[in-house]
Amino acid sequence: MASSTPMDIDKLIVVFPEHAQPERDEIRNALQLIEEDCKDRSFELKQVSSGYRFQVRKEYSDYVSRLWEERPARYSRALLETLALIAYRQPITRAEIEGVRGVSVSSTIMKTLLEREWVKVVGHRDVPGKPAIYATSKTFLDYFNLKSLEDLPPLAELRDLDKINEELELRYPDMPKAEVAEDADSADENSVAVVTLESADEISEVAAGEVGTETQEALSAEN
Repeated sequence: MASSTPMDIDKLIVVFPEHAQPERDEIRNALQLIEEDCKDRSFELKQVSSGYRFQVRKEYSDYVSRLWEERPARYSRALLETLALIAYRQPITRAEIEGVRGVSVSSTIMKTLLEREWVKVVGHRDVPGKPAIYATSKTFLDYFNLKSLEDLPPLAELRDLDKINEELELRYPDMPKAEVAEDADSADENSVAVVTLESADEISEVAAGEVGTETQEALSAEN
């Protein structure tokens, strides 16, 4: 509860004095007991990529979010397409992303993904220009409550765009449409909507329902 970041087993063991450090299996058993103890509570012990953490259960998020005045960041459709492609087709270069989307990827998009530490450079392609190769990070997995990429949800079935927009709540409650700001990528014809991201399911829904036809086909081919 006191840690500001997830705690893995190695970090938990170090908390104990050296002469009284428990075995790893003991730690795992204790974590399982704590997880079971939280089953009927409004918070849960969740294992993500970086370790274990306590968090409020999703069904209570609407109430708890009222404690923070700061609104969640919103992202353009162009950014979501880019993130979805990296998540489902990694490792991938910027040119490969542009080849699927059919339009250029702005530097603002890549800068945002790198600054949020959702995406990282994992190498450079051995071709002229040595373009960077991108992949998702542990921070990405932690943010979307995933232990590994294998937990990334399958692409959702294609559905009506208006229905998806309604489900993802493309604007904040009680906010007029005119107040939904578009970011620097709004000039892109694929950057019509601005959405918030709170779960990996939304990533798959965006990938399946929000991206262009070519992007849908490419993502579906990978799954």
